[in-house]
Amino acid sequence: MQIARVIGTVVATQKNRKLEGAKLLLVQPLALAGTPRGTVLIAVDGVGAGVGERVLVVIEGKAAGDALGRKGAAVDAAIIGIVDAVDYTDAE
Repeated sequence: MQIARVIGTVVATQKNRKLEGAKLLLVQPLALAGTPRGTVLIAVDGVGAGVGERVLVVIEGKAAGDALGRKGAAVDAAIIGIVDAVDYTDAE
């Protein structure tokens, strides 16, 4: 799992039937400091997230599909939670 920010939406009028009704969002993975880290991804939204929200994303093909209850669907990334707050202490 990793934290990301929803930065946009994707509209697909044609998609695999296992993804019918699924909302697709663009997400930017984040470092703990909240800065962008890595490549922007397309993720299937399982929790009703919106643009600007921080979310929890699972990026494991089988685990992503299973988390959404879409077994066997071609899912690489899935949004499985909306982050309210992050609290951590640097151990160094």
